[in-house]
Amino acid sequence: MRSVILAFTLFHFATISAAENTAQLEEEARNLAIQMDMQLKTQLKNAMKSRGPLNAITACNIKAPQIAEARSTDGWQVGRTSIRLRNPGNKSDAWERSILLAFKQQLVEGAPAANLQSSMIESNHEVSRYRFMKAIPVDEICLACHGDTIAKNVQAVLAEKYPSDAATGYKSGELRGAFTISKILENKRAD
Repeated sequence: MRSVILAFTLFHFATISAAENTAQLEEEARNLAIQMDMQLKTQLKNAMKSRGPLNAITACNIKAPQIAEARSTDGWQVGRTSIRLRNPGNKSDAWERSILLAFKQQLVEGAPAANLQSSMIESNHEVSRYRFMKAIPVDEICLACHGDTIAKNVQAVLAEKYPSDAATGYKSGELRGAFTISKILENKRAD
């Protein structure tokens, strides 16, 4: 009987510990997404003020990856992805794509884009990884380069930098994409 009680107690504490760890990981990932979002919007607003949308393209093209890299510390990997890509380097994997499609459906059902997020712990025989995604809604500042009506000079620069661009035609509040954040929890590979 004692061994059953001891096993239950250990299982109970392990479950509580795992839940606390997951909550902490989620909080850290959410904070990284919020920081990335704020920093990117600040860069875009400053770029728009100085030279308009053409300068904003450079901010997204150069500054966004730099911001993601700067936020990728302490084992975290920070990036962005979308169903309708501008930068092919941000292509989603299967899990990310399924979450983006779920976000899109939740928006159709009336959920606010700013509240959409998802997380999981992904494990295989080699690696255990925490994954988190937070939706990026189209903001008014995004429309100059991602909206229905884009100036001809902006279209020309976008076509030059992103020949396969599929990230136009958006309206404010729609799902532009998501921040995708992950952290390796355990690596069982023998390197």
